[in-house]
Amino acid sequence: MKDSQMGLECSLADKCALGSRQQRIAQLNDSLRRTGHGGRFVMTAGIAAMNATVIAGILAAVAAFEAFDADNDPHGEHDCAVLEVGGIIVIWRVDYYDLAMSFGSDDPADPSVTTRVLTIKLGEEY
Repeated sequence: MKDSQMGLECSLADKCALGSRQQRIAQLNDSLRRTGHGGRFVMTAGIAAMNATVIAGILAAVAAFEAFDADNDPHGEHDCAVLEVGGIIVIWRVDYYDLAMSFGSDDPADPSVTTRVLTIKLGEEY
């Protein structure tokens, strides 16, 4: 079978493995976003400057986000979204680093070699 996006030959098993890998990455990202476990949270200066009630509302909205679709999640990894919280445009994104946080992770599906970092910023800080 030919993968039309990559122009590569691959088997159905390869497609299933890719889907499973994407699902695992999405599960790990969802766990970090919902529970705060499995990585680190970072907020920009714009978010940090807001009052605690607003920050709590933003964190709750990011944790509750489920509106993933083909437009905002083309790879099925639940790694980024834009949302509005109380009239404030917020962007969140998960990035994958090696354990030393020096380079990108070799395998974001493997938490034993990956440090996940969820960054939350104001839309105007993008």
